Amino acid sequence: MNFHFVKAYKVMNTSDVLSQFEKYIIGNYGRMDSVIVKGQGSLIWDAEGKEYIDFFPGFAVSGIGYCHPKVVEAISQQAAELIHIDNTFYNIQQGRLAQMLSERAFEGKCFFCNSGTEASEAALKLARRCTAENKYKIITTEGGFHGRTIGALTATAQPKFHQGFLPLVPGFVYVPFNDIDAMRAAFDDDVAAVMVEPIQGEGGIRIADDDYLQIIRELCDEHQALAIWDEVQCGMGRTGNWFDYQHSGAEPDIMTMAKSLGGGAAIGAILARPVTANALTPGTHGSTFGGNPLACAAAIATIEAIEEEELLTNARRMGQYTMTRLEELGQRQVAIEQIRGRGLMVGIELNAPGAPVVKECWKNGLRLNCTQDTVVRFMPAMNVNKDLIDRAVAILEAALSTIYSGAEL
Repeated sequence: MNFHFVKAYKVMNTSDVLSQFEKYIIGNYGRMDSVIVKGQGSLIWDAEGKEYIDFFPGFAVSGIGYCHPKVVEAISQQAAELIHIDNTFYNIQQGRLAQMLSERAFEGKCFFCNSGTEASEAALKLARRCTAENKYKIITTEGGFHGRTIGALTATAQPKFHQGFLPLVPGFVYVPFNDIDAMRAAFDDDVAAVMVEPIQGEGGIRIADDDYLQIIRELCDEHQALAIWDEVQCGMGRTGNWFDYQHSGAEPDIMTMAKSLGGGAAIGAILARPVTANALTPGTHGSTFGGNPLACAAAIATIEAIEEEELLTNARRMGQYTMTRLEELGQRQVAIEQIRGRGLMVGIELNAPGAPVVKECWKNGLRLNCTQDTVVRFMPAMNVNKDLIDRAVAILEAALSTIYSGAEL
């Protein structure tokens, strides 16, 4: 690898950048002491030129890898023509992207925003807007994660995220994930919608049972409520289908998406059935930057790349290969309790803290993520290959052996 790109950053070394952040950036993120200056595919490089394999790229944003050539080209061409135009006007890219998403999911209409949490807020507003006036309750599941703005935060049924922000928005009801009896018991005539992730991401890669979404769909129909599937992390092909709900066939009324939708560009969206979507009339909701030509061009290129390179098939194949390799690793490492996942969305449940393992992996050139204290997320880009998976598994095994070999677990 030619590291000439690093020279442009040598005016400020890592220590300088960290000092700058300490002085000028609000410290609401836990950051690693590294300055990343370049990404390509599943690899990133820091300011000193050290290479890392990134198997949690951009917090699952770079679903087709960093700086995919097709996305780079689309952004470059669009930036030279029109970066932003407000939604007082029509733009070609927004309409085209909405059609592409509807054709790959279900017949519906899109609203575009800039992030997953904005998509959640739009979905929640739409649910209340298009149901009967007395319907105000939203059922969500424990362990779920829907964002950090106040409505999405309230929908997130994890008390640790609520600390310091009480009181939250009234009307939310929490039930255990995958517990259909609890879901059924939570329904009454005041329920406007159920919002659930087909696979809980931040919740620890927990997969909805085969019939779970289907039964929720039936309950919503019975009670004239809406089914909202949050596909912000599990959507856009990561699990081998365009959207994870397609594994069960239970179509929602509203679906949220973001993260890897733009191939690295900031974009979020909801897709809603037409009869539902039509409730968002002018003035009821909006987003200044939502659906801008630049972000939509990136998302269009992302969809095209996934299809041209047959990345849905690759996600299934490499996902199975990953599961096999990790299950073999689990036979050798006492710290591994369980491997679970679908496609390239895999969680490694440890019987000990995962943060030290993630830190050791980073030191040795592999970026992973720990959630729920003991779950290591293993979520490479959809165009990953066996060689990179093998390298990553080897680094992970060395880290587990270093941290937990011989330990009493």
